Amino acid sequence: MKTVHQSLLILIFASGSFLATSQNTISATDKESVHELPVEEDHVPKKQSQKIVLVTGVRFTYPLVQKWIDDYNREFPDVQIVIESRGSADPAKYDLLVEAYDPEGDLAKDREYVYVARYAVLPVANSNSAFSKKYSAKGLDKDLITQLYFNNIYSDKEDEEEVKAPYTIYTRLQKAGSPIVFTKYFGHDYKDIKGTAIAGSDEHLLKAIIRDSTAVSYLPLTLIYDHASGNPVAGLSVLPVDLNGNGKVSEDEKFYGDLPGVIQRLEQTTPRDINNIPLQHINLSVSKTSASQEVIAFLRWIIRNGQDHLHDFGYLKPEPARFDSVRFEKFASKRF
Repeated sequence: MKTVHQSLLILIFASGSFLATSQNTISATDKESVHELPVEEDHVPKKQSQKIVLVTGVRFTYPLVQKWIDDYNREFPDVQIVIESRGSADPAKYDLLVEAYDPEGDLAKDREYVYVARYAVLPVANSNSAFSKKYSAKGLDKDLITQLYFNNIYSDKEDEEEVKAPYTIYTRLQKAGSPIVFTKYFGHDYKDIKGTAIAGSDEHLLKAIIRDSTAVSYLPLTLIYDHASGNPVAGLSVLPVDLNGNGKVSEDEKFYGDLPGVIQRLEQTTPRDINNIPLQHINLSVSKTSASQEVIAFLRWIIRNGQDHLHDFGYLKPEPARFDSVRFEKFASKRF
């Protein structure tokens, strides 16, 4: 019996040792398995996705808008602001619209506007043309501007000036910002403007003018001058106009040699004393109901800082009465 008991004790002890060893082995394996199992996604710290603000609008403003974006991103790199060329897409899909003339229609009712700059539209010609050489010295009064650029069935042909220098009027094919502003200022509809219509943007019109030595047209001030040098773009001349409206162009009204000089003269002259130069505001707008916090923050920054480089890009500062930052701040405060 003793032998049997001893054998049983040995067997139980050995079995217990085996179980203990097996449990220890399983525990170690479990620990390794825990490290190998994927952690639940909810417990993984996620990198916050970058906010995106989409901008579209009048193309000639893109260099200025890009400058604003670059400066803004140096302070706030977590927001991605993207300019998309305007096409046939619904403007309402964009966070920020940049327009070159006063809003109108149903879209205007749903958006909040800020007027941040002014731009001028000036008559220009290919600098190599005989027309440019003559009228850069003589200048254009209102009657000659109307005669050159617009179809007017009521005009008296006998009273028109004889233009001996050859010229070809160019205009935009699309009914867009600067053509609308130019024609409306002189009391005409877009359909009244003469000339060879160029498809595309104001930049395409500029290229057409430079290619044709007889070309005469109109352009926004920002495209007429090289922003680095301040001189007119090579191949382009500004045609002086009767600024004070007395029917002739004096030497004092020929101030188009460089961009700073043009901006200084136009800003120092009260708007009611500026004749034959269309001036219009650049406006920025956001949706009244769905503007994101990111686009409102960007627009607030533009209001506070965006005027620092207007002159560098060929823009005039906005009229104080139109630059209503208080109104926008009230809107922004209600939204956020």
